[in-house]
Order: sequence, then C-alpha cells, then structure tokens
Amino acid sequence: MRLLHSPLPPPLLTSSAPRKTSILPKKASVNYAQKPLQQALSTGISLVLSLGLLVSAPNSIFALESPSVLESSNSVNCPENEVEEVYTTEVSKVVSNERIVEEAWQIVNDSFLNTSPRSWSPESWLKKKDDILSSSIQTRSKAHDIIKRMLASLGDPYTRFLSPEEFSKMARYDMTGIGVNLRDVPDGNGGSKLKVLGLLLDGPAHSAGVRQGDELVSVNGVNMRDKSAFEASSLLLGPSGTFVNIMVKHGNCGPVQSIDVERQSIAKTPVFYRLEQIESGSVSVGYVRLKEFNALARKDLVTAIKRLEGMGASSFVLDLRDNLGGLVQAGIEIAKLFLNEGDTVISTVGRDPQYRRNIVAEAPPLITAPVIVLVNKKTASASEIVATALQDNCRAVLVGDKTYGKGLIQSVFELPDGSGVVVTIGKYVTPNNLDINGNGVDPDFRNFPAWSEVTNRLSKCHKPQGG
Repeated sequence: MRLLHSPLPPPLLTSSAPRKTSILPKKASVNYAQKPLQQALSTGISLVLSLGLLVSAPNSIFALESPSVLESSNSVNCPENEVEEVYTTEVSKVVSNERIVEEAWQIVNDSFLNTSPRSWSPESWLKKKDDILSSSIQTRSKAHDIIKRMLASLGDPYTRFLSPEEFSKMARYDMTGIGVNLRDVPDGNGGSKLKVLGLLLDGPAHSAGVRQGDELVSVNGVNMRDKSAFEASSLLLGPSGTFVNIMVKHGNCGPVQSIDVERQSIAKTPVFYRLEQIESGSVSVGYVRLKEFNALARKDLVTAIKRLEGMGASSFVLDLRDNLGGLVQAGIEIAKLFLNEGDTVISTVGRDPQYRRNIVAEAPPLITAPVIVLVNKKTASASEIVATALQDNCRAVLVGDKTYGKGLIQSVFELPDGSGVVVTIGKYVTPNNLDINGNGVDPDFRNFPAWSEVTNRLSKCHKPQGG
C-alpha cells in the first residue's frame, strides 16, 4: 500500500475571541464548532458504525513482514546474515488467491471475539476453511467475494472486508506520521525498548530505510529507552513535509543508523475550540469540540486546553456529539488527561473471559477543573470510553442524550494483496463495570445545567472501588 502525499494541512487549531452567550438551549445545529455551546444537544440520527480500532496485532494494519523478527528480540546470537534476513520481505512474490483467503480465515481463527447471538467455534470455522479451499479460486475478485461471505457468516456487523482502496484510507490512523507501527518489548534488563512492529509499504519510514524488527533508539536526540510507543509517536508527529531524525538499530546486533524521515501525515486536526463567557460573564468556559480520535487528537487537544487555560478558562466543555470513535488508544490517552493517577480508564476483555486487562492513568491530570461532556445518540466507541471514564471517576457530568452503545474493539489487518479485514477482537467495560455494547450510557442531565449543579453533582459522586 502506498501512502499518498497530501496537500498542506489546515492550521493546527482554530479559535475565536471570547463571547457572551445565553445558557438557554436553542434550535439544534450540526455545525457545533461554530455554534454557542448552550444550543440544543440533540440532532437527527443516522446509523453509522464506529471505527474502534486497535492497531497492535503482529500482522495488523501496518505489518507487512513476518512477525518472527520480533519474537527473537532478546536473542544473544548474532548470525552474519541476520540484517539481511530483517530486510527480506515477501511483497515481491506472486500471491495466490487461495493464500489471501486462507490468511483472512487465519486472522479470524486467531483473533475473533464472537458477540453475536450466532454460535461460533474453532471447529465450525475449520470446516468452513476446508469447504472454501476445496477447489481453486480463479480470480482475485472471486477471492474477495469469498472473504466477504466468510466474514458475513460470523453475524458481526463490525467484522468486514476492506478493498485495497478502502484499506489505504486507514493511513489517517497512522499514529506516527511516518508510517511505522511501534511496540515496546522487554530489553532483558528489566526495562523496555521500542521495536518496529510494521510499516506502510513505500511510506516515509520504509522508503528511508527503516525495516520491521528495527529498534527505535532515539527521536530528535531523545533516548527511547523505557519510553512507550505512544510517547514515541508524540515525538514523531509533526507538520507534513517537515523532517524528524531517528536513530534505528537494524536487527539485534546490526549497526545503528541515523535517518532523517520526511513526515507525511494525512490526518487532519479533529479539534476546534473557543472561550465562552456564561452566567452573566461570571464563568469563563473553555469549549472544545473533538470530531474523531485520530493520530492528532491527543496532541491537538492538549494544545487547545493549554491555550484556553491561558485565556482564563476555569471550567471546560468537551463536545463528543456525533463523534463515532476512531483509535481506541487515542481515546484512552485522552481520558487519562483528565484523571487522577491510578484511576481506571477502561477494562478490556478478549476471547478468554478470564483475562481482563485494567487500563489506568499513570500520571496526574492535565487539568482538575470541572468538565461537562456533551453526548448524543451518535457518540460511540472511543467517545464512550472517554465519557464513561470521566463520569465514573467523578471528573465530569454527561449532558445530552443516551450514547450509541458500541463497546467492541476492532483490529485492522492487511492481506498480502493490499486489501484488508476489520475483525472484532475484544470488548470493554467501564470503571463501574458497565458493558456498553448495545446498552449505551445515560447522561446525568438532558439539558445544559448551571455550573453550580455540576459542581454539586461531582461533589456527591462516588468513585468505583479501586479507581
């Protein structure tokens, strides 16, 4: 897949001068970023499925080469041909139609979490593979049709096939801006290091000489030892057309190379903000509209909040209406900005119901001011993660309508011909142990409350045990 060059991005964030507004709701408008925050909180409904994406599986969205390179990361043996093996790919080989179908089948077999009323088992799925591959598949379009029918039989509306054209659009979820997917792995000495999990074929990093299995040593001189993948991504991101210097170590024992990579992010800022004066000018409110959770969401939201604080904001409104989701990790990191250290953001559950992972905030919050989160029937997925994390941890009240109710997590996997599949791999539950999927989240207020009501509600709120 080629990451197409995009035109110059729009200004990072937009704002306007402080204004005085009425607290009374008015007629709703979809163009929230241009309307006072007290306007009505509901709009028309359209059934649009959310993109709750996790791009961390070994052969997911950016992974184009064998994951075995990563599995040997702690090996002390250094054969002379190791670096050459790291650089070897299968991209140039002829890919059979049967292999494409079989890889799609294998992804489901390894990762799929069944949440539909239909029964699913590895045994029945194995029989489907035998039936599908019992005869040759003559054309690529027929292979794609078979995958579509195979995935449709699962009964999961979120598990689906992506054509090469549709898959290429997923590049806007590149968290780094240079087309590389990172994972922190143990370094054998009690710490961690960052490994390149996958790359966008012909993307900026791939074209500059970065290969899967490389260790990211530094970014613009900042050592990446014991840094998280998200921290590294924040340093790698920057305006399209600018350069970032990275030091990479090829293989476990290969040379360390300094590479200047041109950023080529196609993500657009999803953040809009302004300062408003309400309650006869006695309260300065920072209004922030977040349209989706893409690679720029957290960085631009931090910028907006800091600027609004500098303008005098003493409380905040986070508008998540019509935000259908995006990158789950971006939602998690944004929720952490508002939570106290140790607070639970969300819990994730995979195919094994006994395995539950609690995700918690590791640092003090960016702000401690009271927050209102605006929600409606099209607030979904990553938006619901943020909304429930702030609500359950007594950091915000929800205002508006009941949310959509998408509590499933999908991963995007690339197939050898540049097409892809989106597969449901898990679900999440809130700090208060609510299963969002199919249920949604109820707001605390239907209409915009006075700030005294907000502070009173938060003062009487009880956090979940252990949160």
